[in-house]
Amino acid sequence: MTTQAIAGVSSTTEAVIMTEYPSIASMGLAQFLGKAYELLPSPMGLPKISYLLALATAPLGILMYFFLKALGRKYVLTNREVQVWSARGRNKLKGIGLLDYDHAELIQHSGQVYYNAADIRFIGKNGQTLLSFPGVKDAEAFLNAIENARQARRQVRESLSRIESRS
Repeated sequence: MTTQAIAGVSSTTEAVIMTEYPSIASMGLAQFLGKAYELLPSPMGLPKISYLLALATAPLGILMYFFLKALGRKYVLTNREVQVWSARGRNKLKGIGLLDYDHAELIQHSGQVYYNAADIRFIGKNGQTLLSFPGVKDAEAFLNAIENARQARRQVRESLSRIESRS
C-alpha cells in the first residue's frame, strides 16, 4: 500500500489538516454525569433510564457546551504539528511536532464512555506526557488521522533528504 500526498499540502509550508473541539466529556462534571448515566439499568423494551436523567440534566450539558465554545480550546492537526489553540481566538497555546514524540495513546475514563470520547496523550521517549488532548469525541478517528499525517511527514522528510543527498 502506498501513501499519497494530501492535495493542496506543501512540504515547505504548514497546512491545517483537521480541527477537533473537545467534547463536554473533557470536563469533570460531565464525566461525573456520564458515570451516573452508565450506572442506571436499562429495562427490556423500555427506553434507557439514563436517557431520562440526561434529559433532566440537559441544561447543565448546554451550559458546559457553551462554556467550551466560548472559553475552551480546540485541537488542530497540521502537516507538521499537533496543536492546542484557544477556541475563539487566534492564540496557539501549545504544540508538538509530529516527529517529536515517541507514541500517542488513547485513555478513556469511565465517565467518557457515555459520550464516546477519550483523551489522547502524546508520550515522549522518556515516558512523560508531552501534550494531552482531553475529551476528544471519536478519538480513535482523530488519532488515526494524526498517525497518518505523522507517517506522511516521516516519508516527506526521508524523500527530501534523499533528494538533497543527490545534489
